[in-house]
Amino acid sequence: MEQLDPAKIPNHLAIIMDGNGRWAQQRMLKRIVGHQRGAETVKMIVEQASLVGIKYLTLFAFSSENWLRPAMEVRALMTLLKKYIRQETARMMRKNIRYNVIGNRSDLPDDINQTLDEAIRKTAGNSGMMLTMALSYGSRQELSLAAARLARDVMAGKLLPDDISIDVFGSYLDTGGLPDPDFLIRTSGEMRISNFLLWQLAYTELYFTDTNWPDFTIDEFHKALADFQARERRFGMTSAQLNRRN
Repeated sequence: MEQLDPAKIPNHLAIIMDGNGRWAQQRMLKRIVGHQRGAETVKMIVEQASLVGIKYLTLFAFSSENWLRPAMEVRALMTLLKKYIRQETARMMRKNIRYNVIGNRSDLPDDINQTLDEAIRKTAGNSGMMLTMALSYGSRQELSLAAARLARDVMAGKLLPDDISIDVFGSYLDTGGLPDPDFLIRTSGEMRISNFLLWQLAYTELYFTDTNWPDFTIDEFHKALADFQARERRFGMTSAQLNRRN
């Protein structure tokens, strides 16, 4: 297992958990079996992220485009999500982890929203890692809705157009109050960000692995973090400028 520098752990890690269906198809299993195995990987990675000192973990769990999948698969995913949240809330309490949700929750079934509300309420007092689930989430939708809310506030006289800064606009996003991700991991070999956190990923380090999500082990996780720690994040500056600043 890779040795990690505790001083260089990403503050905010985002993960696109891809490859559940592919994993199942490669084994001639139903796609839902892949999602079930993927849920086990979620449990392991959430715990590992908390153990290594990550403060914010954001998981792309269900996109706004995923509603286009076959109705039977969507129903199975919602059932699996509800089961996961209910089973894991007690462990989140023991591990001092907080739940958070971003995305268009009005699209989610009422029973899912009730389960999410209960989990968020129960873990609200925890002071450890914040686990954000992106559900029915699409970044273009998030940006357009943020722009609409901002426009309404300008029309209502709450803001002047010249008051709109990067920070002000960011506060209107679903992730308002959260730091931008330092590191993004995407599994299964796809090299795109798929409408996920388009604004927030402006300076995020990206990592792509061919490993499907159900096979993403602790060793794979530490390998990804070690890759992040070997990088120099300059944010537009030269190495010399960065060294002087540090």
